Order: sequence, then C-alpha cells, then structure tokens
Amino acid sequence: MPASPRLPRRPRPPRPIDRLRALLTLDGPHRGRRLLTLAAAIAVPAMAAPGEWGAFDDAGSPAAARVMPFETPGESFPGSAFFYLMDVPAAPSDDLALTDDLPPPLDTGAHSDADEPLASASARAFTAIGSGLDKARALQCMTLALYYEAANEPTEGQRAVAQVILNRVAHPSYPNSVCGVVFQGSERRTGCQFSFTCDGSLARVPSRTTWARARSVAAASLAGYVYRPIGLATHYHATYVLPYWASSLQNVGTIGLHTFYKWRGLAGRSEAFAARYRGGEPMAAPHPRSEALTPDSAPDPVLLAQAYEAAKRKAAAQSAAYVPPPPPAYSAAVQARGGDAAFKAENLPQTSGIKAEYANSGRWIGQPSKAPAM
Repeated sequence: MPASPRLPRRPRPPRPIDRLRALLTLDGPHRGRRLLTLAAAIAVPAMAAPGEWGAFDDAGSPAAARVMPFETPGESFPGSAFFYLMDVPAAPSDDLALTDDLPPPLDTGAHSDADEPLASASARAFTAIGSGLDKARALQCMTLALYYEAANEPTEGQRAVAQVILNRVAHPSYPNSVCGVVFQGSERRTGCQFSFTCDGSLARVPSRTTWARARSVAAASLAGYVYRPIGLATHYHATYVLPYWASSLQNVGTIGLHTFYKWRGLAGRSEAFAARYRGGEPMAAPHPRSEALTPDSAPDPVLLAQAYEAAKRKAAAQSAAYVPPPPPAYSAAVQARGGDAAFKAENLPQTSGIKAEYANSGRWIGQPSKAPAM
C-alpha cells in the first residue's frame, strides 16, 4: 500500500509560561516594549486589587453575606465602587424596554367603595438621589431581593417584587431606604420581612445568568421604571402558603408563584405614599443577630395600617380643633394705652429716613415736565 501522506503538524499555541519567558527575554528589537508590558502586568494588579479578585465576583455571592467589597477595609482602592458597578451584565434590549406598553391590570376581585380603584393608584417613579455609595448599596440590596425572592419567576414577577420594595420605601410605615426595607427584621432568626435575609438563603452562591437578569431588573426599577399592574401593593406571599393577614388586605392579583396585596383604607391610598427618598442607605447586609422583638423588626401589616390611620385621624382632629389663644391680660396702665392693639404695630411712623433735599431725586426721569430748573 502506498504510504498515506502526512498532514503538516499544526503549531502548538504558546503556553502562559512560554509567554512569560518571552517577556523576561529582554534582548532583541522589542526590548523597550517588553519592559513596558512587564511593568504593566506587575503594576495593575498591585494597584487595582490588594485583596482577592473573588471579592468582585459578578454573581455577588461574597457580598451576599457581608458588606460589599469596596466597603471592606483592605479590599478597596480609589474608584473601586465605580469599578464594581460598571461590570453590570447587559440585559436583552427587548426585556427591559422602559415603555408604557404594559400588560393590562390584574383581576382585582371585589373591594369596598372605600378602597381606591387600582387603575388610579399608580406609584411614583423612584428618583435615585444621594452619593455613589447610596446608589451602589441600593442596587445591591434590590438585586439580592429579586434574586433570592424571585430568581425563578418571570421578568414580570421580579418587576412586581421590585415595585413592592419601592412602594414600601415611599410609605411612612416602613424605612425610607431600599436596604432598610429589604433587611428589615433580618436580625431575627425567623419572622424577617423578606425571608432570605434570615433563613440562611444568602449562603447559596447565585447563578451568574440569573443574577444578571435580577440585577438588570433592579437597575431599571431604581432608574424610574414603574410596574403599574400591581399598583400600590406593599405585601406578597407565595401561592402555596396563606398568611393570617391575607384576608385583611386587598388582593390585587397573582404573578407566577406570588400573590400581591395592598392596604385597604387610608394606608393604601396614593396620598399615603408621600415619603421622599433621601438616600442614606445602610449597609447592604443583614443586621447583627438579636432576639429582642421590637415593632421595627417584625411589623404586623394590620397593626401598621391601624397605626397609620390613627395618626392621620389624630392630626386631622388637632387641625380642626385648633383655636387661637386669647390675648394676654394687661395691667390697667397698658389697657389705658390701648391694650393689645398697642402691640400690633398698626401705627408705625411713616418716615423713610431720606433727607428732604434728596426726596425728589430722580423724579424728573419719570416726569420730565417737573424736572428741576438748572
């Protein structure tokens, strides 16, 4: 048999060690360029990442159980917050288009005449103010909530969860920050407002792809996107459970595996969501463990609504019942001078302090016929 022709061997790609040896070989025509490349390879990691590069993982897992990398002493550098935020995976262009082309409102079921119609109860767009650190923390907290609460939900389900968080930020019954709302009650072992903050879920390493989608939805909500179908909903629960408070609130519908609710009465009306966001975001991490039960750590939705309405009624009653205080009692001598009228500054002297020779200065401009003779 004739020998089969041999194919030419493909050159083996250079290994990393071979590239390093080539850099270290400083002789030849490119000596200066190699020196510059070697210096950059040494200097950039030394300046950019004094700590572990794993602290800047896109998936966000290191920041899930503690503060973000650029807030940790020894793991930050000038501009590290911007370095961390710029690495945001891009979402498909048709997934988060900020348009008004939204699905129709959900079926609301029966509600009393005292409840505000859902069609007119639309939340205000969130306005992100504050420092770069505030914005970084808000984005991290919102992303954590969307991932651990609704990672397997459709995009509409994540948008709805984000809107619930922002609705709480705008309501005086809840903390006035994104991280404050998300981690409210996280110091407890059970009974936190968002279960992932106290049940150990943060120990799970997020999936990169799913984290990127949650982060894109979070960024859109913090940039002003309003998910209108759930209106002013402030609560939700999984469809396979039924909390005791569900019958006390108004059901606004179900998306995926979450059912959403809004308050009835004054607490759920649009004018109640008037708290202005001021920034001041706390750490994007759970609170230290504590067994102390306070109203702020585990607020009951029914009690919160009752407290809000009681405060509004008290303020309205005080405003309606206001009566100006009577004038003080004066002595006979003061009464002889006019009593209270003498202190109302109604008969002040009419002098202006202008000298007589300057009283008509400039009048000839407006009235030339009365100009002084020269």
